[in-house]
Amino acid sequence: MKRKFFIASYILIAVIGIGLMAADHIDAPNVSGTSSDITDYYAFQSPENSNNMVFAISMQGLLSPMATSTASFDESVLTEINIDNDGDNVEDLVIQLIPRDGKMYAFGPYVPSSVGTSSTIDESMMNVSTNITSYGSTASIGDNSGFKLFAGPRDDPFFFDLGAYSAILGGTASGFSDPGADTFAGTNVLSIVLELPKSELGNADSINTWVETKKS
Repeated sequence: MKRKFFIASYILIAVIGIGLMAADHIDAPNVSGTSSDITDYYAFQSPENSNNMVFAISMQGLLSPMATSTASFDESVLTEINIDNDGDNVEDLVIQLIPRDGKMYAFGPYVPSSVGTSSTIDESMMNVSTNITSYGSTASIGDNSGFKLFAGPRDDPFFFDLGAYSAILGGTASGFSDPGADTFAGTNVLSIVLELPKSELGNADSINTWVETKKS
């Protein structure tokens, strides 16, 4: 794969301890409603294996059940997880994910040949692949040498009470109620979930990590 990909969207978080998350459900019009549009990014220690990290990316949010049945990953879009191990906000390692002919492929982690807004894929670094799960089907999970990969539609996992948030900003409410209203209930996202050994990510006690989508 020699095509060059250029940045379309990104989300940044820092991981200290067992994990953090970030969300952004509405992006610019040129990426909104496509698999370039990142809604959520989660990075956390596997609850089943403390030696593993899990990276979960949701995109193309606010999908109705009807829209979910026809939603798909764009083959011109590269999803790239960036890992900064020394705090300089420059990626030391990348994990690259791209769909091809009904499958999702994961490359890396590996040291990229270039950093910043453009990327190329070193196809020799492919570690795991999986069939993309279709809407309503049993999850297909690729498993290879400690790497596990899922790609497909899922119920939106992000809980947010937009009505209460707007009321607080407007001065008509002083805080959120418990549990509040889940604004995204009944909507779906396309998700990519990758689990891998922490040893693949370097030796830093904490990492900065961000996810980008890049288009060819």
